[in-house]
Amino acid sequence: MAGEPSLTIGFDITRTQASLRTVPACRSALGQMIASFPSGRMTDRLSAAVPVDSFLAGISALASWPEPESVVWEEDFRRLVTEMLDTADTAERLLSGEVGEDAVTAGQIPALLGAGWKAPLAPFQLRDTARLLSMGNGANFSVPGAGKTRVSLAVFSALRERGDVSRILVVSPRSAFEAWRYEADACFAEPLQVHVMGRGAPPSADLLIVNYERLHRALPALSDWLRAAPAMLVVDEAHRMKLGGAGVWGAACLALGPLSRVRMILSGTPAPNGAKDLENLLSFVWPGHGRRVVTQAVDGGDLAYASQVLRPMFTRTTKAELGLPPVELRLRRLAMPPLHEEIYEALKAGGKLSARAAADRMDFQALGKAVLRMLMAATSPALLVGGSTRYEPLEFRVPPLQASENAPLSELLHRLPEYEVPPKYKEALAIVAENASLGRKTLVWASFVRSITSLQRLLAPFQPAAVHGGTQDREGELRRFREDPDCCVLISNPATLGEGISLHQDCHDAVYIDRDFQAGRFLQSLDRIHRLGLSPDAETRITVLAAAGTVDEIVAMRLAKKLEFMGRILDDPAVRELSDPAEEAPVAAGMDAADMRAVLEHLETGAL
Repeated sequence: MAGEPSLTIGFDITRTQASLRTVPACRSALGQMIASFPSGRMTDRLSAAVPVDSFLAGISALASWPEPESVVWEEDFRRLVTEMLDTADTAERLLSGEVGEDAVTAGQIPALLGAGWKAPLAPFQLRDTARLLSMGNGANFSVPGAGKTRVSLAVFSALRERGDVSRILVVSPRSAFEAWRYEADACFAEPLQVHVMGRGAPPSADLLIVNYERLHRALPALSDWLRAAPAMLVVDEAHRMKLGGAGVWGAACLALGPLSRVRMILSGTPAPNGAKDLENLLSFVWPGHGRRVVTQAVDGGDLAYASQVLRPMFTRTTKAELGLPPVELRLRRLAMPPLHEEIYEALKAGGKLSARAAADRMDFQALGKAVLRMLMAATSPALLVGGSTRYEPLEFRVPPLQASENAPLSELLHRLPEYEVPPKYKEALAIVAENASLGRKTLVWASFVRSITSLQRLLAPFQPAAVHGGTQDREGELRRFREDPDCCVLISNPATLGEGISLHQDCHDAVYIDRDFQAGRFLQSLDRIHRLGLSPDAETRITVLAAAGTVDEIVAMRLAKKLEFMGRILDDPAVRELSDPAEEAPVAAGMDAADMRAVLEHLETGAL
């Protein structure tokens, strides 16, 4: 039909993919062109879809279209492509080391912020603000405590002063909401109109905050809000969208990105699982370019070279630049008691079954099949046995009973707390007791809630505070830990307390009962007690407990590789050092049942 476009290009309904629609006469041409995009696919006879990032990276394939004069671009997609190609030019300039006309120096920042800015900026914050303004779109990978929130607002203030943006949308975990509210009030003489996303996006908001969990449902309202006025989009704790378009949160951020004038990501742990995470984050900042740059940089395996190549694409303030004293990280390997080891081996698929385990009808290997269950079993197999309630603590008998050689292993598993106190719990007790005698508080990390409640009971003489997903008064527990001198220990898990909480003024010792494979979560939890504001002479001691010969050692090996990668790619020796903790002998190694009972009785008298 005369005048009909041979190819129409626009967004698909998710706004994360390019939609290409053709006419019957050009059907084969569309199929051939889509083959040029590795991620492209035909969606029906005359339509195809390509992820936006992939489309921008391979846009030169459009040159093969047989009827270029009849190609129609939908307006919002055309705008995106034009902007992204300009952004790619900026990224190329940054990577080449060329200083552009828009480059900003730290000394220029105070004048650029405008008269309405009132908060002080440290030298490293001035530097980071200047670099981010020079980038246009940017990534701030500074460590927690370096003031990424304040720097982001400084960038916004400068952009607003020159008329580039008028409002800011922040995607953030709930735990960071208060920091954004506080900084918005502290930084501007005329406070910003700050709103947290509820049922709608208030048109009057200068700063709109939305949490990750609400993001997908709020997409239509947020899209309208971004279209209504030029806006800056900040993704805080951006490692949460590390799956990119394959994850719900990442897809939502990718859909919002093109609607903003300026995009910025914040994360102290941007590559917790390796290069793929970094690819997805930088492809959000620089669609069509960021992923390719990371892939090419790390392909050769020379991470020092990769770090040098990628350095212009982000800014990072390290703990060394903050003047923080180094952390002391120690690993204590603990031998499992015979019964614990026998049950653990029975739980392993392909483990060495004892004669007693082989004769038992219970399917131990099915029980231990999941990795999380093996992590539990490395602490105590008794955690795998259901209690009367979901979080019922284990009841340990001190001194323990002697296990019968003739008892079925399944029966011994159900009664395991009567026969032994797990070595990790004994070690934690010894560490907490020693610290308490010195007037030092201890933060104990345990991944599983039942482990937390069991430790809460075992450490009762130290008046423990506990915070997990089911805690009703989280703030009250944290306040008690900070302010009550008799509360010597806080027990929590990194999933609940790993972000948004500062304990460095109150506690300098942490013990890990277990760890999982998430390097980012481990680093975030470390930062609860090791961050800006720490006294220069503070001694921060981290002790990781691992059961010898168990999945704990696999976790330690994998975390070491991830931390080594992250430390090299970010050129941060402090992160690399965490991949190689010093080994240390257990302090409870010589503690028998009678010793433990004596310690507990002594503690219960209140005399330390």
